[in-house]
Amino acid sequence: MKTGSTLFLKIAIFLMGIPVLALCIYLVSWLPNNPVNPDYSGMLYPVLVVIFVSAIPFYLALFKSYCLLNYIDKNQSFSQISINSLKSIKYCAVTISFLYVVIMPFVYLIAEKDDAPGLIIMGMVPIFASLVIAVFAAVLQKLLQEAVYFKSENDLTV
Repeated sequence: MKTGSTLFLKIAIFLMGIPVLALCIYLVSWLPNNPVNPDYSGMLYPVLVVIFVSAIPFYLALFKSYCLLNYIDKNQSFSQISINSLKSIKYCAVTISFLYVVIMPFVYLIAEKDDAPGLIIMGMVPIFASLVIAVFAAVLQKLLQEAVYFKSENDLTV
């Protein structure tokens, strides 16, 4: 396969990582010192910590996605290392979803104090987006496992 066939997806992975890095650097350092409302500044710290900690599995998933694209470029897409990359992506997505479920009580308290019920819905977006990615990665992992099995069976019969 040509090495440039996945170039667009590799660029998209880098473009996905840049805003999250900017968010972690700017928001996590600026918002604790300048809360919108000082009444709920104490509830803001756990939310910011989880946002910062959730960047670790996010970047790990981006790295594994980049590695998976490299495997595709090297014609190693039907191999165990590709399955392991999808498994890592699935676990990272589940971890991100779990972290955001943990901070939902704090988001609820902030929404109650600020009288902003839409904040709860906005807090649930990363949970469901991560779960969709985890399910998608699990389905792809299962399909790839079956394809690798059929490929190995085919190689043995020839």
